[in-house]
Amino acid sequence: MKKAVIGIVLAAVVAFAGYMYFRKDNGVSPYRTAKVEKGEIVDAVAATGTINAVTTVSVGSQVSGTIQQIFVDFNSRVRKGQVIALIDPRLLEAAVEQARANVNNAKASLERAQVGVIDTERTNRRNRELVKDGFVAQADVDSSQTAWEQAAAQKRSAEAVLQQAEGALRVARTNLEYATIRSPVDGIVISRTVDVGQTVAASFQTPTLFSIAEDLTKMQVDTNVDESDIGRAALGQAVTFTVDAWPERTFAGEVAQVRNSPIVTQNVVTYNVVVRVDNRELLLKPGMTANVSIEVKKFGDVLKIPNAALRYRPATKGTTAESAGKRQGNGKGKGKEPGGQRVFLLGKDGKPVPVPIQAGASNGTFTVLEEGNLKEGDLLVTGEPQAKKDGGDATPPGMGFGRMR
Repeated sequence: MKKAVIGIVLAAVVAFAGYMYFRKDNGVSPYRTAKVEKGEIVDAVAATGTINAVTTVSVGSQVSGTIQQIFVDFNSRVRKGQVIALIDPRLLEAAVEQARANVNNAKASLERAQVGVIDTERTNRRNRELVKDGFVAQADVDSSQTAWEQAAAQKRSAEAVLQQAEGALRVARTNLEYATIRSPVDGIVISRTVDVGQTVAASFQTPTLFSIAEDLTKMQVDTNVDESDIGRAALGQAVTFTVDAWPERTFAGEVAQVRNSPIVTQNVVTYNVVVRVDNRELLLKPGMTANVSIEVKKFGDVLKIPNAALRYRPATKGTTAESAGKRQGNGKGKGKEPGGQRVFLLGKDGKPVPVPIQAGASNGTFTVLEEGNLKEGDLLVTGEPQAKKDGGDATPPGMGFGRMR
């Protein structure tokens, strides 16, 4: 009984091995294939970018001081001229009072100078009349003339001092007005960098207190297009992109600007292609990363070759594919491959046969067939069965992995 069971098991093993060995003759091709299809291919430039508002205004302060009040917060809607913050105005008010006092002092000095001019002019006129009758000496006339001219000069100096004091008063009043921070545009506050009690120092540069986006219903995508693709980008091209926040949704836009200024990052040169986007639903937010596809050209109703078929080459020498390829190469110019490209068509005998082609634009998955003896539905070889070596495990073509021992 035990011998009978062992015999049955051995027979089953032999039968299974025979099936595995001869199954390639059951009419099923051992090659991996893909069909030549007919359809649409879009030649596009892929890039990444950042979504920004079309116009973002940085609101700062031209005067130094302590933030006394803040009237808006993140996402607050503001109107042009609306007060959004207030800097402590006490020092600025004191500066205005001081400047006003200087103006009053300059006015008094001017009045004193005007009186001096009138007095010296009167004395000089009287001396000129008296010198004719010999009642005063010519020296007295000269002295009165000099005094009158000096008084006129002092008046002009007093007028200049008054103008200077009035200018200082205008500066002080303007600084006092700058203590009240107002929104320069209608928009939404997207950033606030100060809090009440924080000191603002505007001595060297204007600090940014708020960032206001003028209109979030109209956004733009600032993309980084590689220098090898920038020549294909042009104004008006259709653009589609996705964002991580809405992975199942595709947004549309249009190229509005191709900037000439290069962006160099670690010796990699890119250019900013600005894409305008309609954001009426307010789904897109500033700072989001966008995966952009810029449509260069659309090919409709063309034959498409799988890119995997373009990459396939026979791995085993002596096959029908390789020998046919050699025969084509020995034709002294006849049957020469257009552009040096070829794919392998699955022949009637189940073997790959090379077909010279001319490939066109590609979308990364399929390539346009521009020239070649292929038709829709033809089976192209994209892979082949694993080759057996010395009865061991098979290894796919091109794979350099060794067997574990």
